[in-house]
Amino acid sequence: MSFKTLFVCHGNICRSPMAQFVMEDIVSKAGRSDFYKIDSKATSTEEIGNPPYPPARRKMQEMGVPMRAHRATQITSDDYANFDLIVGMDRANIINMNRIFGGDPDNKIHKLREFCGVNADIDDPWYTGDFDTTYNQVLAGCKALFTKLEEQTTEK
Repeated sequence: MSFKTLFVCHGNICRSPMAQFVMEDIVSKAGRSDFYKIDSKATSTEEIGNPPYPPARRKMQEMGVPMRAHRATQITSDDYANFDLIVGMDRANIINMNRIFGGDPDNKIHKLREFCGVNADIDDPWYTGDFDTTYNQVLAGCKALFTKLEEQTTEK
């Protein structure tokens, strides 16, 4: 048995792959890689096939977070059934996911910063150029998410 989490942003070249690899690093360091399956995708088709944006890769290297080979892919309606939790980076991602999935009957869709107790978006560094802030928001969100998931799995 495993718990499958999908991180989603607009293009799948900045925020969602950052979240994917930060979360993979967190679960690896906790010795829980066997339980958690983590992926990331886009809501748009704009960057399909492209690797992570070079400044995002540089930020991850600077922070010591390993990134495996990754190419942007788009979510499909099948992803709703294939993942236990689907985490968007901003309000627009949530709207687009609900459209693509035809709703959220199982309450699987959440914003990442929601796990930090705030209803706020992860800043998009494609527009802001501020990869430090985005990384810090992603790290805080992933840490809070991991804590919540671990609490839920140990309660069962």
